[in-house]
Amino acid sequence: MFTGIIEELGTVTGITKQSDALRLTIKGNMVLGDLKRGDSISCSGTCLTAIEIDENGFTADVMMETIKLTSLMEVVVGDPINLERAMNAQTRYGGHVVQGHIDGVGEFVSRETSENWDWVRIRIPRELLRYVVMKGSITFDGISLTVNEISDDVIGLSLIPETLQVTTLGSKKPGSKVNVEVDVMAKHIERLMEFK
Repeated sequence: MFTGIIEELGTVTGITKQSDALRLTIKGNMVLGDLKRGDSISCSGTCLTAIEIDENGFTADVMMETIKLTSLMEVVVGDPINLERAMNAQTRYGGHVVQGHIDGVGEFVSRETSENWDWVRIRIPRELLRYVVMKGSITFDGISLTVNEISDDVIGLSLIPETLQVTTLGSKKPGSKVNVEVDVMAKHIERLMEFK
């Protein structure tokens, strides 16, 4: 489980294509501090398992199901990637409950830049709209964010300078793909209501 507070912006340094999977090598610094083989790590919102670790970064396998359901299908060497280690008992809980289980792929629609923040809009799959509420939480590329606008299937968000500097959302352009994870609590409530 994660908080959606990105620890650092890593870089994809290697991609090995396999018959039904990918192996990604990702450069990072901060996340390597206590990362061990078998640990979960959020890679732009997708929960992956570190299988090889050295002083430059780590390697993780990406199964076909993950490739089909996330923006990792389009990743190339040199791409930035948001990184967050899994929560531990000492973690400050600054975001919201993020599982790293992607619900769909959204599309970056627009950016309006002001002096101190950016207003961005991201289109999400229509079937996910029922889980989105004003001032509720949503995760884009692993980043815990607050919904500030819902206009049809487009979500509006205010991004502070820190988010723009240390995450992939600072460089996304119209048409860019983003991983979407809706609030898991909303999904649990919906499921419980089916049995009333």
